[in-house]
Amino acid sequence: MTDPTATKSAETLTIREMCDSFDVTPRTLRFYEAKELLFPIREGTKRLFTRKDRARLTLILRGKRFGFTLEDIRQLLGMYDPTGSNADQLDKTCAIARERLALMEGQRAELDIAITDLKAQLAEGERLLAARRRQAAE
Repeated sequence: MTDPTATKSAETLTIREMCDSFDVTPRTLRFYEAKELLFPIREGTKRLFTRKDRARLTLILRGKRFGFTLEDIRQLLGMYDPTGSNADQLDKTCAIARERLALMEGQRAELDIAITDLKAQLAEGERLLAARRRQAAE
């Protein structure tokens, strides 16, 4: 994946260039557009993505990786004010991030327990299997 914000910083990108830059499908970009997360320039059936769209897509993909809902992401992006301090946006982002982190840590704890249990069950199964193989060989 290339750095989509480093190249063509003032230019527009086609849907194919966006897909290549962000390793997403055209369907993904159209979906985000339908959800009012991206606002490409429309020239007939052609979509042209601006620097702002590239920045928004970077944030969308990061939010999805962290488990934010698309609605959370839409609201957070909608709070951005290029002339303001964006303290409210940052405050809400931190609140959502704290909730996600707590949920992810809880899931990790549950997963750690499941992994430990599965390892114990596997070790017991392998011990029983080895014992049966020894008996069969005798």
